[in-house]
Amino acid sequence: MKLYDGGMAPNPRRVRVFLAEKNIKVELVPVDLTEKAHKSPDMTALNPMQRVPVLELDDGTVITESVAICRYFEEITPEPALFGSGAVGRAQVEMWNRRLELHFMASVAAAFRHCHPAMAGWEVPQLPEWGEANRPKALAFLDILDTHLAENEFVAGEAFSIADITGMIAFEFMKPARIGRPEHLGNVMRWYQAVSARPSARA
Repeated sequence: MKLYDGGMAPNPRRVRVFLAEKNIKVELVPVDLTEKAHKSPDMTALNPMQRVPVLELDDGTVITESVAICRYFEEITPEPALFGSGAVGRAQVEMWNRRLELHFMASVAAAFRHCHPAMAGWEVPQLPEWGEANRPKALAFLDILDTHLAENEFVAGEAFSIADITGMIAFEFMKPARIGRPEHLGNVMRWYQAVSARPSARA
């Protein structure tokens, strides 16, 4: 089994943090994104979307998309349960992970990809106006999250989950996206300090 990894890019890192929480060891194959190795013929054969991470199983089966890869590992190693427990718990994790992906991580990514000079050759066309429009969207979502976290230790309730991984990595991606951290949101900052202090956050 091999995991084609993209270093500090957000989605590959989501999988590494997930694996660290599960204490699962997988062979990592580095893919140099700065050299656009994810667009090589070999990587394109594995994933025509030319994205990482990519999980290749021993039988040749290929799984792409970070959450799909994490779901595979959840099935083969159910504990600790990072997709929630029970019908309600799993639905809560799914709901919040989707919210974080669609309303927070996507906005942070748009600000980075459409405004950062280093991305000019990657995001074609690069639309700075769209990137700027997404900065307040990301912060507006954090306002909602702050209210929610006033009564919840973690994003999806009282247990750490993949939703916390998604949120933590998107939060840290605000720095290269040049979105200031909302220090006034006490609940968000308390949550971030807690999840980023977990050993898995260093994966």
